[in-house]
Amino acid sequence: MYKVKILNNIRSTALGDLDSSKYEVSTEIESPEAIILRSAKLHDMEFNPELLCIARAGAGVNNIPIDRCADEGIVVFNTPGANAEGVKELVLASMFLSSRDILGGIDWVKTIASEGDEVPAMVEKQKAKYVGPEILGKTLGVVGLGAIGAKVAGAAAALGMKVYGYDPYISVEAAWKLPSDIIPAKELDTIYSNCDYISLHVPYIKTSTHHLINKDSIAKMKQGVRVINISRAELVCDDDMIEALASGKVTRYVTDFPNGKTAGVPGIIAIPHLGASTPESEENCVTMACCEIAEYIENGNIINSVNMPGAYIARTGDPRLCVIHDNIPEMIAKMTAAISACGVNIENMINASTKGRVNSYSMFDVSAIPGGLVEAISGISGVTRVRALL
Repeated sequence: MYKVKILNNIRSTALGDLDSSKYEVSTEIESPEAIILRSAKLHDMEFNPELLCIARAGAGVNNIPIDRCADEGIVVFNTPGANAEGVKELVLASMFLSSRDILGGIDWVKTIASEGDEVPAMVEKQKAKYVGPEILGKTLGVVGLGAIGAKVAGAAAALGMKVYGYDPYISVEAAWKLPSDIIPAKELDTIYSNCDYISLHVPYIKTSTHHLINKDSIAKMKQGVRVINISRAELVCDDDMIEALASGKVTRYVTDFPNGKTAGVPGIIAIPHLGASTPESEENCVTMACCEIAEYIENGNIINSVNMPGAYIARTGDPRLCVIHDNIPEMIAKMTAAISACGVNIENMINASTKGRVNSYSMFDVSAIPGGLVEAISGISGVTRVRALL
């Protein structure tokens, strides 16, 4: 029976997607083959040698040492798109909240509750302080057109907004989901110069997206722009944003990541990290994590990994060898030679690698797995881990 350790308070019924006849799922397990987690930090954790994979029930994996895991032959999964609907809805709410000072008006009404019969007249007199524009006919720029960004773009277009989308790495699948009236932006400057609202949907990468929104990029934006960041805190330079709000260059900044600098600043709507905080999102994330774990443990297939290339072959009943190895020349030749030397025929195989990534992954469906074959492949220099699935 495979052991799956649960970190954080995950009480999802989706954990039942792991067949109880094959998997023991608990927070108390020692030496697990798999870990499911949300926000627990694993950078200081020493991993047991039996650990095959880690599944993050969410998109971000900053809490997992993904490179160290790759070096130890541990596949790390995330669950992209599982919380897309919940995040999309929060982005739409953010656009409405940034347009009219709804929150300010609500807070003000609370202060006059004791005025009794005078409240209606006071409201009529003061309501002009909280007016704001409609989003119909306004222009939205969506930076990043993955699972969430594509949904935001489509929903905004349906609400009557003109929508620009920017994503130099957009997948074919994501492109298919976009409405035909989304305007492709070939560079970020097109977003900055044309859009009344800008919504960020890119991952945080220290070398490329750190402080993507800063003094220079803000200077290129339209006067009075509204910026929405439900993606990652580090995408926006807080100091530059606060300065832009004070000058009036930016009218509103909505962030799902409050901190000591942004909490309470006029013009900033700081949401307490509610992007994926819906029962449906949490359930969907755990469901996807369980499916990824089962597919890898039982069949060797890798889906949605952040530190290994994706690879999938349908099972046909043949035994399967799964090999994590260095992405270097002659590895396939050495492994196939080792298989042939044991008198075994290769029925089907796949080798997957990603440019710039040090690890490759290969699967071999073979006629048999005789004694000594796993050891022979394990002994090849550059092989990190070998599993035999019967």
